Amino acid sequence: MENLIFSLNATVPVFLMMVLGLLFRKIGWIEEAFASKMNQFVFLVPLPVLVFEDLATVDFAEVWDTRFVSYCFVATVFSIGIAAGLSLLEKDKAIRGEFIQVSYRSSAALLGVALIQNIYGDAGMAPLMMIGSVPLYNIMAVVVLSFFHPERKGLSAAVLKKTMKGIVTNPIILAIVAGLFWSALQIPMPPILQKTVSGIGGMATPMGLMAMGATFDLKKAFAKAKPAAAATFMKLVGFCAIFLPIAVALGFRESELVAILVMLGSATTVSCFVMAKNMGHEGVLSSSVVMLTTLFSGFTLTGWIYLLRSFALI
Repeated sequence: MENLIFSLNATVPVFLMMVLGLLFRKIGWIEEAFASKMNQFVFLVPLPVLVFEDLATVDFAEVWDTRFVSYCFVATVFSIGIAAGLSLLEKDKAIRGEFIQVSYRSSAALLGVALIQNIYGDAGMAPLMMIGSVPLYNIMAVVVLSFFHPERKGLSAAVLKKTMKGIVTNPIILAIVAGLFWSALQIPMPPILQKTVSGIGGMATPMGLMAMGATFDLKKAFAKAKPAAAATFMKLVGFCAIFLPIAVALGFRESELVAILVMLGSATTVSCFVMAKNMGHEGVLSSSVVMLTTLFSGFTLTGWIYLLRSFALI
């Protein structure tokens, strides 16, 4: 019951942030143009700063575990491959890119770290899990959303050039590179800079959630109910059912296993919607899956934790 209450406390406020954005749009406090600008701002500034902070503050020498990071990387690669394969079953080609992204990208920073801290008192293996998965999350999101763009006329040199340009200039990718270099070189972060970075990064989640809620179209969401339900199932249940037994067989236990659970089965990150909208996609499927996974992840994560504890694995 305590785990259920904690998970609900962690996820329901996030869901309510989206509902607030929807409410503010209905009563006229947030207009469509303003919501669009909010999305663009979150994509360009707070979200990259949040990613940079997560990576720049990791001490490689102290926590590095090549085997664990490699597993997180390989599991993420296979998750993307499975999601891409399932997307081919979707008749509407315009939403295939969104389907792939929302199926594999987890909210490791938003929910994952909090969940691990609640169980073990610190972030545990979460930073290493993020190193193994977050850069790949974002790089492949740019690739997938570019390749499956609704207006793409076919694969050509021009399309490849535009895709590569989108990758190397993407604010999220630049933040990952900067964060990894900062951490690897062990550059100190003065308190003034630390507080500034934390303050800016802290805006990403609430602004992104409210902007997403403000642009959420319930009628369009119901029109995409089937792919949204499929992506939600894969995100919260499917990948965990496939990759958790493999992690157990490889000998991962305690905080390692919880970090892997967070990577595989936590709610889809709100940055999926932000990136989709800013890269020319409709964003309806993304917002639907973010809302559904956020709403139900409290129950599914609790179920997985209960199952792992029943087998004395965590």
